[in-house]
Amino acid sequence: MKEDSRQTVLIYTGTSLIAKGLVYRLNEIGITPIEKNDMVSALRSGFAIGLNDQVRLFIRQDELNRAQNIIEQYLEEVGEEE
Repeated sequence: MKEDSRQTVLIYTGTSLIAKGLVYRLNEIGITPIEKNDMVSALRSGFAIGLNDQVRLFIRQDELNRAQNIIEQYLEEVGEEE
């Protein structure tokens, strides 16, 4: 059965600073994560809900095997736990 590349997997939840570093590392290997920042979205919509500086990063399911070592290594370097 062929994997559905449209499915996404949550790979990180935390501060935007660490998320930006992880995005950079993944971009280096050709993976472009999807960033969800509920606070920014809420502010743009006129609502003030969500956690300040809380970001979620997602990648496509079919990219997870390629990205796993990069994610683990980066989070270990910055002192975050997966």
